[in-house]
Amino acid sequence: MRFDILTIFPEFFGALPDQGILGHGVVSRALRAGIASAHIHDLRSFTHDRHRTVDDRPFGGGEGMVLKPQPIHEALEALNLPPRPQRQESGTAVILLSAQGRRFTQSTARQMAGLQRVVLLCGRYEGVDERVAEMLCDQELSIGDYVLSGGELAAAILLDATVRLLPGVLGHADSSRYESFGEGDPAPAENASTAPAGVPTSGSGVGNDGQPGGEPSGEHHPAVPRSTHASSGILDYPHYTRPAEFLGRPVPEVLSSGDHLAIRRWRRRAALAKTLANRPDLLQTAELSDDDRSYLASLGYIEQTSPW
Repeated sequence: MRFDILTIFPEFFGALPDQGILGHGVVSRALRAGIASAHIHDLRSFTHDRHRTVDDRPFGGGEGMVLKPQPIHEALEALNLPPRPQRQESGTAVILLSAQGRRFTQSTARQMAGLQRVVLLCGRYEGVDERVAEMLCDQELSIGDYVLSGGELAAAILLDATVRLLPGVLGHADSSRYESFGEGDPAPAENASTAPAGVPTSGSGVGNDGQPGGEPSGEHHPAVPRSTHASSGILDYPHYTRPAEFLGRPVPEVLSSGDHLAIRRWRRRAALAKTLANRPDLLQTAELSDDDRSYLASLGYIEQTSPW
């Protein structure tokens, strides 16, 4: 997968692979392995005055300066992209990073991970000439309901969130499935029976690290969510590691029990509680069972119903 980043601050991204924000972690690993590539382009290289001017005053007056459309147009022309009507079928997208854009989500990252080439245009100053969004770009995205001084940080976030979803980047294929906002579990088989509470699933009761109480790799009861994370629109459950007691706070006992169904049920409820505490808005659209609703009610959550 190829990324092209158009910016007036190419130094922000450093000289790959050893410097800058792209020279660390899973992104660096993906770039070194050839799973993805990142190409940084200086918008000032596409200006034609001695001051290399990329911005100008807004028509109609107002504060700030606006990025001019001409340097952006020439930069996109130099990338030899498919014509705009053919970009989708060729797996290409040009994305403007702007506080006015549609909110970037994990679902958007998954869609981007299915493309062959993504061009990220970093906005700056008061904004970008609207004709860029209307005529040159395919999407306009924002990473949140706040304003940054420029789109470089947003571009790095989009790149990181997308690259980690590409096959072979993470150490385990399920790492990006079973997490907050992950894809989640496949639907259970129609004839799957629900094992009674307290009955372990098949497996040794030994986790992937060889310690008791972990999730056996690749084994889980089909009627119980494997990790009860955000597959239904809620946050991931809390995670614990060694030592078993830290500053007087022990790890929840159930996580060392070896009872995998009990662990999953605990994780589901812990995930619901964490979502209620940190992101209660997600519960409005989450897929909740009757048991979920009952547990949330015990925590004081009042589910809002549509007036229609």
